Amino acid sequence: MSAQPLLVPGELSPTRTVPGHIIRPAYVGKPGPAPYTGSEVQDAETIERMRIAGGIAARAMAEAASAIAPGVTTDALDRVAHEYLCDHGAYPSTLGYRGFPKSLCTSVNEVICHGIPDSTVLRDGDIVNLDVTAFIGGVHGDNNATYFVGDVDEESRLLVERTRESLDRAIKAVRPGRQINVIGRVIESYAKRFGYGVVRDFTGHGINTSFHSGLIVPHYDSPHATTVIQPGMTFTIEPMLTLGTHEYDLWEDGWTVVTKDRRRTAQFEHTLVVTDSGTEILTLP
Repeated sequence: MSAQPLLVPGELSPTRTVPGHIIRPAYVGKPGPAPYTGSEVQDAETIERMRIAGGIAARAMAEAASAIAPGVTTDALDRVAHEYLCDHGAYPSTLGYRGFPKSLCTSVNEVICHGIPDSTVLRDGDIVNLDVTAFIGGVHGDNNATYFVGDVDEESRLLVERTRESLDRAIKAVRPGRQINVIGRVIESYAKRFGYGVVRDFTGHGINTSFHSGLIVPHYDSPHATTVIQPGMTFTIEPMLTLGTHEYDLWEDGWTVVTKDRRRTAQFEHTLVVTDSGTEILTLP
């Protein structure tokens, strides 16, 4: 197990600006988004716009990931992703979402999700998740992945690799006519092989013109997740696996979620559209 010291909040840089010609989501400048009242099934034209948004989000994440190294701050990664998104005409969906102050989430080591980029310096042996969402053409594309910082211990390396594998297995399990809890059943059964915790209170979600449509995609086998999967549905799968407990604490910033036992956690995410035979991943570079 890594002996890295636990994280503490760093200092925030000033809010980054977005060029005026880039269209903002309707929730920017408001306490939160209006409830989504549309369908979870999207038409072909909306799906095509989501391919564009998803591709930009994936490339922005890859660009930020290329800057990961010991000594780099999480704020520097935010700057890279922010500039890439803006340079390609996309708005960073997280910026101003319910007051979130940055253009991506950077979740290091024991941070499950929603870590805020700041003056925190990445250290050799850390793992860091980058979560990037692009808004362009009136739709969102959302993805994340966990990366190694320098030389990472074997326990952390396996956690990251197996979390990625759990996402791949869940994607393959999606079929029209199945209930959405098949996703969590596959993830949880795989995670249990290794004694990993599966985070329950943060889930995948419907996504389209809305960042979070209201559709919930649990990563554990929930008996309540009985929604039947249909062609044209668009949603994320984003399993969060932990070395220990799935329980968590929330920092005073109201965003940063850390494992209660402060052991490490990893996450991977794609935005998908359901096809007649399975899925298409919309967040490919």
